[in-house]
Amino acid sequence: MTMPKYEVLAEEIRDQIRSGVLAPGDRLPSTSQLKTAGWSQGTITWAMRVLRMEGWTRGQPGDGVFVSDHPPLDQTDSP
Repeated sequence: MTMPKYEVLAEEIRDQIRSGVLAPGDRLPSTSQLKTAGWSQGTITWAMRVLRMEGWTRGQPGDGVFVSDHPPLDQTDSP
């Protein structure tokens, strides 16, 4: 089964947060930057919504989206 594109983008961002490429308080790439990288508007919107709902990010589209001060880094490490 293939993962939806929005989930692929969300997972790429989660990986960047887990690895420290993006740290708490860092601004995520803008929509225009993500579009330049080949992502569609719909995919970006859904990925950002998922990340915000899961607690990985804070902020609102248009105001900037930032890595949460306390992202759920241990979700995948829990027994």
